[in-house]
Amino acid sequence: MKMNEIKEKAKQMGIKPGKMSKADLIRSIQAQEGNDPCFQTAKENCDQVQCCCWSKECLTL
Repeated sequence: MKMNEIKEKAKQMGIKPGKMSKADLIRSIQAQEGNDPCFQTAKENCDQVQCCCWSKECLTL
């Protein structure tokens, strides 16, 4: 997902993106959704791969 799309999603959720990095913005979205704000924090394995809409992008960066 491109940064402008992520910012739009954040705005729709009431999050002000400002100058947040992509990772920080995604973590804010995850937290707002009630999920673990873990984007790009897994060191080896991720146990959320099956249920996280960000997992593909998270694990390839």
